[in-house]
Amino acid sequence: DEDEAALEELLSPSPLAPGPGAQRVAIVHPAVKWGPQKSPLTTAELQIAEAIALVDTLQNWTVLDKIIIPTKNPNKKFVFGKGNFQVLTEKIKKLPHVTAVFLNVERISSLTKKELEGAWGVQVFDRYTVVLHIFRCNAQTKEAKLQVALAEIPLLRSNLKNEVSQRDQQRGGSRYIMGSGETFLETQNRVLKERELKIRNALEKLRRKRALLRTQRRKCEFPMVSVMGYTNCGKTTLIKALTGEAGLQPRDQLFATLDITAHAGYLPSHMAVIYVDTIGFLTDLPHNLVESFSATLEEVAYSDLIVHVRDITHPETILQKATVLSVLRNLNLPSHLLDSIIEVHNKVDLVERYKPAEENAVAVSALHGHGLEELKQEIEKKILTATGKKILTVNINLEGPQLSWLYKEAAVQEVEVMPEDGTARVKVIIGSSAFGRYKNLFPNSKIFMS
Repeated sequence: DEDEAALEELLSPSPLAPGPGAQRVAIVHPAVKWGPQKSPLTTAELQIAEAIALVDTLQNWTVLDKIIIPTKNPNKKFVFGKGNFQVLTEKIKKLPHVTAVFLNVERISSLTKKELEGAWGVQVFDRYTVVLHIFRCNAQTKEAKLQVALAEIPLLRSNLKNEVSQRDQQRGGSRYIMGSGETFLETQNRVLKERELKIRNALEKLRRKRALLRTQRRKCEFPMVSVMGYTNCGKTTLIKALTGEAGLQPRDQLFATLDITAHAGYLPSHMAVIYVDTIGFLTDLPHNLVESFSATLEEVAYSDLIVHVRDITHPETILQKATVLSVLRNLNLPSHLLDSIIEVHNKVDLVERYKPAEENAVAVSALHGHGLEELKQEIEKKILTATGKKILTVNINLEGPQLSWLYKEAAVQEVEVMPEDGTARVKVIIGSSAFGRYKNLFPNSKIFMS
């Protein structure tokens, strides 16, 4: 009960949350015209379209206007040059009932935020705060909520520095608290450190619980397939198509899936597999957010296969692929997992006569079922290689113990009885060690490789 109370305290509403109220937002995109910060795989128009999609994900948030302003260096204090900043300020001030500006950069410093809010007279959000708010609204389980709380810690630290510098400017009162010898900054930093430690400990407990579940799943020998991709690429729709699970309700929005969910399906040989739906990725997804959700993404390292889903109709599909692969590489996954990824080109029903340029890609329409059988065969082939399992047909004597042994130690797929001589042909999926034991126990059994 004490643990539960402590957990509830950690999950209490954050002082950073923009609150449930409506926001009327102006989206400002700093377009880098040249230099190392300019991405060759996208355009300012596509980047601002993604920012609009992020805002549209939030209930009661509306986009009032979208503004693209050129800049040489978006990292400087006011983000833009003097002239452009003035033009932008005038535009924002003229917008009717604007309540916030979403500056489409990964992170802005607390000092820049304070200066911009002072100049524009409204709240200013960056990608970190907007994505974090989407996560906060979509988090359903305790684990997802804890991960959001962990991702908020860097923002709380940044706000604290700002607050302290303001106090120092106002020279209000003593630097020390009630003669304790500890400054306000030290006290607050200590409180934040303690909070971070509590969150990490709570997440570690949940991680151990999941490791236990994983061990139980391993005992059942169900292969695991992690389905990954850029946010809103159709992962959940694909899993629904592969498993036939009617309860899965895909949503056409960014970051609809924050928690790992597992779903059982069958491959052409009737082998059962577990498909794992994972959090989506985003270009410039702040590092702290990825790190906070590493507990969730850790599950991927234990899978037998990764299926990378791409929305092939998206104008930035190449950049999205690069983003996903970059995050996967940073997760320190085993090399055999990275080398065996199956790339799925989804939504091909929207492209006339689509042919994948990549040699190993499988073209599908998860919505209409096109290409699913080919995909299942590819998954089966890779799973058999990854797990060392074999598909065999064995001839057995029905009076002997072979059949019950196979039911216990392997996955029996089909039994064809030959009543005239009291034998049966049994199709099984069997692991390498179990196959070795079978051959030792029943050396006279006839075995046919599928």
